[in-house]
Amino acid sequence: MTPDALMRPSPDALLTQAARIGRGRLKIFIGAAPGVGKTWAMLDDAHRKQAEGVEVLAALIETHGRAETQAKLSGLPQLARQPVIYKGRALTELDLDGLLARRPALALIDELAHTNADGSRHEKRWQDVEEVLAAGIDVFTTLNIQHIETLNETVARITGVRVRETVPDRVLEMADEIELIDIPPDELLERLRQGKVYPQDQAARALTSFFAKGNLTALRELALRAAADRVDAQLREHMAANAIAGPWPTQERILVCVNESPAAREAIRVAKRSADRARAEWIALTVTQSRAESLPETDKDRLAGTLRLAERLGAELATLEAETDVAQAILSYAADRNVKRIVIGRPRARPFWARLITEDVAAGLLRHSGRFEITLAAEPDARGTPARWHLPRLGREPLAWGEAVLAVAIASACAFAAEQLFPIASLSLIYMTVVVVMASRRGLGPAMFTAVLGFLAYNYLFTEPRYTFHVSRQGELLTLGLFLVASLITGNLAARLRARVDAQASIADRTNKLYDFSRRIAAAATADDVIWASVSHVATTLRCEAVLLRPAATGALQVVGGFPPEDRLDVRDQSAAQFAWDKGETAGRGSDTLPTARWFFLPLVAGERRLGVLGIAYADDRLFARTDRRLLDALVDQIALALERLRLTEELSQTRLASETERLRTALLSSVSHDLRTPLVTIIGAAGSLADAPDLPAAARKDLAENIREEGERLDRYVQNLLDMTRIGHGALTLHLAPLDMGELIGTARHRLRAPLRAHQLTADVPESLPLVFSDEVLLEQVLVNILDNAAKYAPAGSAIVVAARPSGARLELSITDSGPGIPPSEQARVFDMFYRVTEGDRQRAGTGLGLAICKGLTEAMGGTIRAETAAPDGTGTRIVLSLPLFNPETSA
Repeated sequence: MTPDALMRPSPDALLTQAARIGRGRLKIFIGAAPGVGKTWAMLDDAHRKQAEGVEVLAALIETHGRAETQAKLSGLPQLARQPVIYKGRALTELDLDGLLARRPALALIDELAHTNADGSRHEKRWQDVEEVLAAGIDVFTTLNIQHIETLNETVARITGVRVRETVPDRVLEMADEIELIDIPPDELLERLRQGKVYPQDQAARALTSFFAKGNLTALRELALRAAADRVDAQLREHMAANAIAGPWPTQERILVCVNESPAAREAIRVAKRSADRARAEWIALTVTQSRAESLPETDKDRLAGTLRLAERLGAELATLEAETDVAQAILSYAADRNVKRIVIGRPRARPFWARLITEDVAAGLLRHSGRFEITLAAEPDARGTPARWHLPRLGREPLAWGEAVLAVAIASACAFAAEQLFPIASLSLIYMTVVVVMASRRGLGPAMFTAVLGFLAYNYLFTEPRYTFHVSRQGELLTLGLFLVASLITGNLAARLRARVDAQASIADRTNKLYDFSRRIAAAATADDVIWASVSHVATTLRCEAVLLRPAATGALQVVGGFPPEDRLDVRDQSAAQFAWDKGETAGRGSDTLPTARWFFLPLVAGERRLGVLGIAYADDRLFARTDRRLLDALVDQIALALERLRLTEELSQTRLASETERLRTALLSSVSHDLRTPLVTIIGAAGSLADAPDLPAAARKDLAENIREEGERLDRYVQNLLDMTRIGHGALTLHLAPLDMGELIGTARHRLRAPLRAHQLTADVPESLPLVFSDEVLLEQVLVNILDNAAKYAPAGSAIVVAARPSGARLELSITDSGPGIPPSEQARVFDMFYRVTEGDRQRAGTGLGLAICKGLTEAMGGTIRAETAAPDGTGTRIVLSLPLFNPETSA
């Protein structure tokens, strides 16, 4: 990055500021625990704003019965709360629409992490605050440190109490101002004892749990650090937006540069000790270059081990890509992160010719450090040993040497031919073309070799005196020098371009592999499919062996999938896998735990839940390649998310099944309690009257007997429905199909329902010439009885019920129409579900919800169909339409 670039504002910072234009400002009063005075401080600040002429509205303030808070609220206009009924209780929540309608300049909304009651617009109060800010209204709010998402687990470990209501960290990041409200733990404990935080009975319990002095001290430190981190982030945004060159002497932050040098491990330790003493953040930065591919395997392993050491010691790992001027790239990164101190391993002595080619990174940092502090960490056992300096490798294939020689030979032959045929002023361009070709094919090393070999060939073959390495003309000497320099520069640039192309191709290849894998596991329907797709894709992508382990019913890990197929591990590998599962950390070969194991294990984690362990191993037992770690981490995350998706889907299915079972159980109990018990009570009462009063008049005795008969028939229909539903569900329904007269069936059903139909006018519109229907007489009669009973139940007294039958091709269309409240179109298909009750219009009626479901089952068993329609244009009335096959002697024989 050039000095001019450093003086320009950061585009990202400017975009962040632009995004805040038009939205309200958010100020969060944050505290370590309840009772420190956040709400009181917010109200106090609001009074000052009101005195300055700002329109303030107390949209929602939770006083918790504290007299001093209630007193502080007086004088501020308040917004009426919105009542919400939740589980039979009357609650109040923020009236978001009322707040947006009043549009004050400043709104006070207490308890940012609160969960709204069901029926509110948003699930969380911080979502309400986001909408208020988007409307251009400033907001003051309060928050306790234990409600921050990333600190929730830490607070749970400190206090032993897990807080369920949390806010995402991004809510804290969008705050324009944070004010820390802090009081000493002793003062807070005294307030608690005086009943100023909780009632006395709750205060006594809180003193022995959450509000222990040690807990409060730890929470206080977390609050101080959270506030400091947010203020530091705002400072860095300000510096980036205003092109202020860092670092500013504010919060301490240390950057350690990591490379393959043995001194890098000592630099890590120096940075760790310095960070602990200063209680500061520290970052381990590694710079990637195309030359990293040419490093020996020992150096690659040393670099990977150094990074693991930094990660284990708590560093934030970062990667930076830079081909040239690595020192300037490091300084630019340090300025962006407001780093004050840079630690780097002291370089070993290098040959003079090596120092001429490239400047050491440490020397570059020292030369351009400016206001940064540079610390050089020496390797403890270096003893002045000169460093090994590796020339770029010629290529990944041994044929690179031979190809370079062949290319120069071809170029020489072309030069001879060109000299004879064309008057070319300089034949060196032919050799330069070959250098570019070699650089694009083989990389930097072969290109440099080709340039030197081409220089010698051109000097030997085409400069006077020819076939010697002497140069007699000064002009040709200059030409040779320029040719060599141009060839080296051109080859270097072409090789770097090739390295960039290879890097981009590698990135695209990994992206395609991740996309392909995400498609495969997204289509997987079972855990076995996900496991097989996971191990096979990891094995083919990384060219290794892969195995996946999950806990069995006993809790022990067992192999559930492998590629190539693997069903067991030896004791050492099993121990490494168990450690990775228990601790949620990597283990096995190449790690710090059981490094002698053959397999390298990574835990599969989704959120806070561990779902399994993935292991990889190579056939030649080599260490895991550092360059593949990012790809493997991405694959591990994808596998964990896929397994978590299946787990949630299974839990959702079980929840739905349990909910449906509970619904059916409730409906059945309701049915039994009403439709079974009511007829029995009526029968028992009527029979008792007959038995206890033998001298009743004949008319009264007849009425009682009629009641017993009607209720018995009603009970018989209900029991028959239950039996029919059971037979339909178990496939035990036996059909006796025969040609039937629909008019007679309608008359029989009407006679069976003479009591329920007594209050209605039943009209039968059945032509005398109506063809016979081919159905089961008993079952079809039961269908008609259920539909007519349903119509009589929901149609108003005195209304008409019309039964009409018409032939339609090879089928009979039978419709039963009533003038009841009707069935909404959205529910017409669902009324045939078992135990389903229409929610509109019919909900006041008692019933089992089995009648139409049985009609559907019986009708379809007889080869017919059934549907519900709206009878009248105004949406009232219901028409149930049956479509049944007509009798055909030829096909029904």
